[in-house]
Amino acid sequence: MRTKSGFIVFILFATMLIVASAMASESAFRKLVDVEWLYKHQKNKNIVIVDMSDSLQYQRFHIPGSIHLPYPILNRRLKSGVSLSIGVEKVIKLLGALGITRETHIVLLDDTGGFNAGRLFWELERLGHPKISVLNGGLVSWVLKNYPVDNKIVKKDKTSYKIPSDFKPKNNLTDLAGVKGLNLKESYLIDVRSRPEYIGSKKLARSGHIPGAKWFPWTDSFAVNKGFKFHSFNSLFKSLNKLGITDKNKPTVIYCRSGHRAAQTYMTLRLLGFSSVKLYDGSILEYAKDKSTVLSLGATP
Repeated sequence: MRTKSGFIVFILFATMLIVASAMASESAFRKLVDVEWLYKHQKNKNIVIVDMSDSLQYQRFHIPGSIHLPYPILNRRLKSGVSLSIGVEKVIKLLGALGITRETHIVLLDDTGGFNAGRLFWELERLGHPKISVLNGGLVSWVLKNYPVDNKIVKKDKTSYKIPSDFKPKNNLTDLAGVKGLNLKESYLIDVRSRPEYIGSKKLARSGHIPGAKWFPWTDSFAVNKGFKFHSFNSLFKSLNKLGITDKNKPTVIYCRSGHRAAQTYMTLRLLGFSSVKLYDGSILEYAKDKSTVLSLGATP
C-alpha cells in the first residue's frame, strides 16, 4: 500500500513529467507555425526567418530580424525561356552566404500565401534540411496581428552549409521525360494554373493542359480574407478528394507554367502529409515547346 508521503512524491514526479512534456511540445519543431508562435520564438538564436516577399516590400517593412531572399535568385532562365532551378550545389552555397547552417531552424514566409516561399521550401526538402517551418499567413497575418515590423536590412555572417558525406538529393523533381512517361493509373498529375490557362484556346497554337491532369488552382489553398492563411487541412483534403485525389502516398506530380505556382502547391501537399510529391520544374513552358507532346483543350482532364 502506497504511503501518503510516497503518494505526494509520485504526484510531484508526475506533474514534473507533464510540465516537461508541455515544454518540449511547445518548443518542438513544427512544419506549419502561426504568427503567435513566431512572435514568441523569433529571438531564438537557432531560428532564421527568411522573407521571400518582393524586394520593394522587404525594404518597406518586414518582421524584425528576418533576412531577405528574392525569388529570382533561386532560378536560372534558359535561352528558350524555360525557368529551372539553379541546382543543389548553388543552393548550398547560397544558404551558407545567408548565414544558414544544417542546424538552422528555417522559418519561411512571404506576403502572397507562399507564392515565393514554396520555391525555397522545395529546394530545402531536396537537401533534406532537418527543420523547415512555414509561417501560416506570412507577413500579412503578422501585420494583421499588429506585431512589430521594421525596415532594417538584416545580413547574417557568412558560414558553410555542410551536408552529410553520403548525401543524396530528395527525389522531388521530375523533368519532361518523367512527365511523358507518367502512368496516370498509378499517380496523380495536377495543374495549378488559372482556369483559362487550363482550358486553353483554339486561337492559340499550343495551349491547354497535359492530358489527364486534374485542375487544382494554387490560390485555392489559402483564404485571402483571412490573412492569406491556409484553409484547414481537413477542408483542403476534401477539395482534393472531390478531384479524385484521395491517397496521400500515391506519386504526385505538380506543374504550372514555369514551376513558380507549382512550388507553392508542392509545399501545400507536403504540409498536408503527401509523401511522394514531385515538381515538374520546366512545366508548360518546357512541355509545350516539345512538338511531340499533346495538350488537351477544355475543362475535362
